[in-house]
Amino acid sequence: MKHVILGTAGHIDHGKSTLVKALTGIDPDRLKEEKARGITIDLGFADLRYEDLIVGFVDVPGHERLIKNMLAGAGGIDIVLFTIAADEGVMPQSREHLAICHLLGIREGIIAITKSDLVDEELLEVVIEETKDFVKGTFLDNAAILPVSAKDGTNIETLRQTIHDISMGIKPKSSKGLFRLPIDRVFTLKGFGTVVTGTAISGTVSIDDHVELLPAGLKAKVRGLQSHNEFVQRAVAGQRLAVNLQGIDREDAVRGDVLAIAGTFGTTRRMDAYVELLKTSVEIKNRAQVHLHIGTSEIVSRLIIYGKEKLLPGDSGYCQLRFGEPLVAMRGDRFILRRLSPLDTIGGGVVADPFPPKKTNVSSLEVYLTGTLEEKLSEKIKNSGIEGLPAGIPGSWGKEDLPEVEHALRILKSRGVIVEIGDTVFHCDVVKGLSDGIVRTVSQYHKKFPLKPGVSREELKSSFKAVDSKTFFEVLSAIGELSVEKDFIRLKSFKPLLTSVDEKIREKVLQLLKDSGFQPPFKEELPNKLEIKPAQLNDLLKLLTRDGAIIRINDSIYLSKAAYDAMMDLLKKFAESKKEITVAEFRDLLGTSRKYALPYLEYMDGKKITMRVGDLRKILS
Repeated sequence: MKHVILGTAGHIDHGKSTLVKALTGIDPDRLKEEKARGITIDLGFADLRYEDLIVGFVDVPGHERLIKNMLAGAGGIDIVLFTIAADEGVMPQSREHLAICHLLGIREGIIAITKSDLVDEELLEVVIEETKDFVKGTFLDNAAILPVSAKDGTNIETLRQTIHDISMGIKPKSSKGLFRLPIDRVFTLKGFGTVVTGTAISGTVSIDDHVELLPAGLKAKVRGLQSHNEFVQRAVAGQRLAVNLQGIDREDAVRGDVLAIAGTFGTTRRMDAYVELLKTSVEIKNRAQVHLHIGTSEIVSRLIIYGKEKLLPGDSGYCQLRFGEPLVAMRGDRFILRRLSPLDTIGGGVVADPFPPKKTNVSSLEVYLTGTLEEKLSEKIKNSGIEGLPAGIPGSWGKEDLPEVEHALRILKSRGVIVEIGDTVFHCDVVKGLSDGIVRTVSQYHKKFPLKPGVSREELKSSFKAVDSKTFFEVLSAIGELSVEKDFIRLKSFKPLLTSVDEKIREKVLQLLKDSGFQPPFKEELPNKLEIKPAQLNDLLKLLTRDGAIIRINDSIYLSKAAYDAMMDLLKKFAESKKEITVAEFRDLLGTSRKYALPYLEYMDGKKITMRVGDLRKILS
């Protein structure tokens, strides 16, 4: 069964609700006040059933003061049933409603000349000709124009058939996208609890699904589903739905909220968009405040115009809309803009980027709206910079089906355009930029500290504070030019370079330690003995230790390699006759003092050459 949404539009008292009742047998005016006053104040709903099709009707109010209620129901409309009364012709709200339909991207419609029984044929022809002039050049230019009368049934059956024929040519809303239901009504039913209604504009939802009420982020469970007065187990995009929620109180939900599968959508407080002003609009200055209508929500926003100080009537351009409260939006969503006062419709547009970076590249917005899906995703991921995008974001950023997005991402990965690290995706240019920056930083470190073996992991990471640690070290480990060791990172091509001064100090240190045998000066004594600064000595000792020219016993004692080898030979010969040795015996073996003998034994304990057992050392090798 195919599902299509048809919305009414037209001036107040042009017979919209009466026509809906004549077509469907359902009175869409549900409020007592509406029935008493004979006008539609809020949204009304009905459905028209065929063998192969269900058309959901959204009847919207036509009065100028009720335009915001009309906008709440207009977002999910596939076809507009535009009414013009035969006894009045085109009126002010006719023009505003037509402009709104155009801005919302509605492309199919039928024009009903209502109340045709109230005028003669000559006047009816005049109204029809006026209507043709009115819609000329718009999406309704070639629409069917049917004089109808709800009172005597003129052309009602023809209108039903026309609705069917046009509906069958409408591309169905996708059930393969993320489920999203902009809420237009909230109420409670005794014995059931909170019920929200709206038009599912994408995806599917089933009983027992875990859902989320946005922007509040409140979690709930689907207790029941109803579509066109029938209980269903599963609902799809394009259906009018009533969703019974478990875990949500009546006061938690309002019109303008969005119901989605839990965890699939984020909220935003700004979005980049392409904005088009109506020719009847006033000029709009940069940073002006406007009413933004998107989905079923209305929010006061500030309009930041890119590259201009103002937009003139009929102008268009890229802008950013900023709002104080969070809302849900996707690339490709249509919206309407109205002035704060008076409440005139001034224009509308389409969302280009619901999650813009701090600095927008306008050329990227053109790609988002006109490029291929691969180009759009590549550009968005590139603009996310070193922060990257969570792997799930591309699916909720635009309105494409999830399989299409996943396929496009696979293509980009196979081409090497994007790189996935953990659960984050990055553009290859960004990863290369980070890699080049890391190599450059390590190279600069070698130049500044030519005796150091490399830069520590923590010190290197501190130069890239904007990058999270997981991403940084993943990229680091993949850089072929670097040697990533336990304690430090260096260029594979790097070799410590000694200056002539360093070379002289090196020779002095080696000679002094060699001459000192088993009783070398402590480290803190070396600078005075060698007449050098402690900073010069530290790097040199590390270099000599790494090269194996000296042996680091502890923080204070360094042995020449020759003395260390001699110590090992003496211990080995001692072990030929005795497998255990005391500190005193070891001291006498080396001809040194206890302050040296004990650190030497502790060093050998750590290397598993000896093992302490009480006051003795057992010689292991």
